[in-house]
Amino acid sequence: MKTDIEIARAVQMKPIEQVAVGAGIDPACLELYGRYKAKLDLGIMKNTDKPDGKLILVTAITPTPAGEGKTTTTVGLADAMARMGKKVVVALREPSLGPVFGVKGGAAGGGYAQVVPMEDINLHFTGDFHAIGAANNLLAAMIDNHIYQGNALGIDPRRITWRRCVDMNDRQLRFVVDGLGGRVNGTPREDGYDITVASEIMAVLCLASDLKDLKARLARIIVGYTYDQQPVTAGQLKAQGAMTALLKDAMKPNLVQTLEHTPAIVHGGPFANIAHGCNSVAATRTALKLGDYVVTEAGFGADLGAEKFLDIKCRVAGLKPQAVVMVATVRALKMHGGLKKTQLGEENLEALEKGLPNLLAHVANITQVYHLPCVVAVNRFPTDTQAELDLVQERCRQLGVNVALSEVWGKGGEGGLALAQEVVRLCQQPSDFTFSYDCADTIESKIRQIVRKIYHGKTAVLAPQAKKQARELAALGFGELPVCMAKTQYSFSDNPKLLGAPEDFTVTVRSLKVSAGAGFIVALTGDIMTMPGLPPIPAAESIDVDDEGNIVGLF
Repeated sequence: MKTDIEIARAVQMKPIEQVAVGAGIDPACLELYGRYKAKLDLGIMKNTDKPDGKLILVTAITPTPAGEGKTTTTVGLADAMARMGKKVVVALREPSLGPVFGVKGGAAGGGYAQVVPMEDINLHFTGDFHAIGAANNLLAAMIDNHIYQGNALGIDPRRITWRRCVDMNDRQLRFVVDGLGGRVNGTPREDGYDITVASEIMAVLCLASDLKDLKARLARIIVGYTYDQQPVTAGQLKAQGAMTALLKDAMKPNLVQTLEHTPAIVHGGPFANIAHGCNSVAATRTALKLGDYVVTEAGFGADLGAEKFLDIKCRVAGLKPQAVVMVATVRALKMHGGLKKTQLGEENLEALEKGLPNLLAHVANITQVYHLPCVVAVNRFPTDTQAELDLVQERCRQLGVNVALSEVWGKGGEGGLALAQEVVRLCQQPSDFTFSYDCADTIESKIRQIVRKIYHGKTAVLAPQAKKQARELAALGFGELPVCMAKTQYSFSDNPKLLGAPEDFTVTVRSLKVSAGAGFIVALTGDIMTMPGLPPIPAAESIDVDDEGNIVGLF
């Protein structure tokens, strides 16, 4: 069996100019990064001559080690729609280097449903993440330099909230003490690192509508508090101009292609368990001006990525999806039903029946909370039996939702035609898109509504520190911002061991912080961390370069 990288290398890519011409992009709007990558002019998304295409969101059940194939489905669906003669563009997030070298591997799809050049996309790509890291760390340096040079703003070094970042999994950097070595080397203080995709600058870049909005959002970032507990912003440090200069090119969406030469825009990459988990607004709006259909995805399961896509991104950008695809596998559902990974190859209707509520809960959220048309895409594995597939179909039909088998991993766009036909049908259906909460509600109320409506929990409890922070944030004028839940991706609850569709649980919010530039309040639950660590056997151990300069071991 060929690996993803072997499949990708066997396909002859088109020069990116040809892909651009097929998408109706003026060559003057391209900035080439070699033969197969280009950045797109931000002016494309402001084209008033073409109406927006239809937006399709791909999301998934709660992830398991068995895998769901959300990105693969997204790419394969776009290729299938292109085979049907539809003018379609796929819009994805950029992968983070940390997971690529850690446990997750690449994020460019898989099998015969990939975006290419996959090595470039999974590694340094066009340098966007490096620019974000540089802007983040410039701001950190300006904070400490301001204190060193006299601290005219009265910043309390104990209340600096802005952390440094690096795009790599490194638990050793979660908490550090810096500024050691005497006065000439700065002011000693406790500090720490986040992974770049957890930086607020990543969220800012992905939610900004243009360069002007980007600069304004950067200026609003709160970096810490003064001795008299007043917030200090990047604008007060006069950092926003230089940060915008570093991000000027990173703000432009990146154009690549699928293995079947469908145009693909890959841009931005905030994590969905600690940020809002969507590709950039600029990328989505650009794609909507280029295609009659746009297929995009949100990170992790629908309780995280889809909730934030709908309640944060769509609210901020004025977007409305016409259809939602819920990705699942029989294997993963049996794991939610209590089976171990080694037991998934055998038919087990009892375990599948126990695991199906996870899928059904996600589907019900989309259709009954957000009131959007939905189809379930089952990624078919050779071990799936007809009885198991029939059971999934029967349970979904009871919710009024159809099931389409997807075989895009092995067949590319051809294996997604049934799914594509159902998606096109759903895009013609009327819908009454509704958010899960009103931003005018209190911070506590918004959190509780997410827990009850989306997670199906009993309630949310704010720890004393979080309650105090809620009062302070409301007093500072941030009470009407949307909420971004930082929660484990492995369960509806804040306990990663509660699989399936648990009920009557309580979510504990241990702290709140405002991302004033991004425009949301982050609610931290459980043991969620903003800097992952490497696993016992990192993927990096298998990655190498052969004597001809080809990267091997990347997946």
